[in-house]
Amino acid sequence: MSTEAFNAVLRQWVDLFMTRSHHDLMRYLKTADLSMAQFGTLMRLFRDDHCGVSEIANQMSVSNAAASQLVDKLVHQGLVQRTEDAEDRRAKRLKLTAKGRRLLERSLEARLTWTHDLVAHLSPERQAAVVTALRNLIEASEAMEVRDA
Repeated sequence: MSTEAFNAVLRQWVDLFMTRSHHDLMRYLKTADLSMAQFGTLMRLFRDDHCGVSEIANQMSVSNAAASQLVDKLVHQGLVQRTEDAEDRRAKRLKLTAKGRRLLERSLEARLTWTHDLVAHLSPERQAAVVTALRNLIEASEAMEVRDA
């Protein structure tokens, strides 16, 4: 198989995966009454617990006041907690609550709902082949991360 053919199939899979996952995520966020900005903030806190409002504002390219309003809504929903910064009591740090962490875990499941149905359309032999191919992609990707670090 040529590199071009490989890249074309991989792009097709990534597009399909992203489209279906995004669709399922948007449906979940609607039922959870969350905006994409709120979800992005929760994801940021999941990856970097204890960041501040200014880091959220920078990530979203909005003012600190706008980010603070968004965070206020998440605090009111019980998804985020504000705490004092141990090094600077004037500064506030944000932290996911257990409820916020559970919501993110459920969002991951919601994004992958369609993959559970996909299994029914693959024979056990094809499932094994897909697992092997995905493990190869994971290994190659991890090798790139090590090289790029």
